[in-house]
Amino acid sequence: MKPPPRRSSPSHGDAVGELVLPFPSHPAFPAGVESAKGLSPALFGALIVAYAGLRAPLGDWARERTGGPDRVAAILSDFFCGWTQPLAAELGVSRIAFSPSAVYGTAVLHSLFRRMPQREDGDDESPIGFPDLPGAPAYPWRQLTLLYRTYRDGDEVSEGVRRNFLWNLEASSFVSNTFRRLEERYLAAPLADLGFRRVRAIGPLAPDAADAASGRGGETAVSAADLCAWLDGFADDDGSVVYISFGSMAVLQPPHAAALAAALERTGVPFVWAVGTAAPLPEGFEERVAAAAAGRRRGKGRVVWGWAPQVAALRHRAVGWFVTHCGWNSVLEASAAGVPMLAWPMTADPFVNARLLVEEAGAAVPVSWGGIQAAPEAEEVARVLEAAAGGQCAHVAARAKELAEEAAATVSDGGASRQELDELVRELRELGSEPKE
Repeated sequence: MKPPPRRSSPSHGDAVGELVLPFPSHPAFPAGVESAKGLSPALFGALIVAYAGLRAPLGDWARERTGGPDRVAAILSDFFCGWTQPLAAELGVSRIAFSPSAVYGTAVLHSLFRRMPQREDGDDESPIGFPDLPGAPAYPWRQLTLLYRTYRDGDEVSEGVRRNFLWNLEASSFVSNTFRRLEERYLAAPLADLGFRRVRAIGPLAPDAADAASGRGGETAVSAADLCAWLDGFADDDGSVVYISFGSMAVLQPPHAAALAAALERTGVPFVWAVGTAAPLPEGFEERVAAAAAGRRRGKGRVVWGWAPQVAALRHRAVGWFVTHCGWNSVLEASAAGVPMLAWPMTADPFVNARLLVEEAGAAVPVSWGGIQAAPEAEEVARVLEAAAGGQCAHVAARAKELAEEAAATVSDGGASRQELDELVRELRELGSEPKE
């Protein structure tokens, strides 16, 4: 995620160089794959293993600069690039692991590959506990990441994925895109599931209001100006519109889409639904929505095929609720905008994020915990929509506003995340100034 302008400082400098290396492929990939975009979730483990192929060329590049003014002083790398840990050891430098996820979710993920818990009798509902985490939470097997559920002892990809996460536990510290007031419970003391490493919370790395109209996240199917103009039509009813998006990775299954569509028609709640490129909308739904809008009948909705300018939508005063799969980027964008969430996780870490939001932060209301395997009834979804739109969840909306204030404060001068970022920069500068033999 691109940091907002306010996070930069003249003392930190803005020079960021770019090194382009050929992407190492993997036999499991279709031709032309060079990122996770559009890749089947079943192949994500192979992607992590493929990333390790960058170790040799990156190491060569670093060694060429040994003793020079642009020598490598430290490695700060994503936690999917655990292979940079042994590379850092070879180079004699520190490695800091960056987590784009919640500290809670990061700890759960690493705990799985550290402890290797198993389910009983092949039961998808078998609870898997995390005794080293505050509160000793437990999740049914089906809610765990596919990377772990598909682990096979001795398999090349499985062992490569496990090795990736175990390497992270050797890093000097973690840097996480989160903020203390959201995850205080998991930042108060070093976590066993993260190797007792220090965690710096430097988030939320989300755009300022001034940057909300940008094309952040890639090309969108509708411009921010167009969508905001449509939302302006609800100027007399602030917070009445529900924004719906399940992210770029989650694919909504037909029963889930049907339940949501039926609930929207039944309740007449105004909405914007960014359906992505392959959502299986019920036959005739889009036409009925368009007809209702043209006739100004109860409710007014807009379906966006492709991606919508989500940040701009969440920042608009007409949007009062966000139906989300609880991917961490979406969680932070909603938190920064002060928009309460209707949590509908489908797989893996979004379940952890949703629990954090519902049970601890108090900034979300659950729609369903059934995930991708079990779609809720339309009546159940309608009940949640009506409760949110009807003001029955006002306490959750109020907490979301508080969270936005806390998010803004923590990245401002003197805020906790700003201080953590400044300390990280000082640490890197000190590492860069240390003489190397």
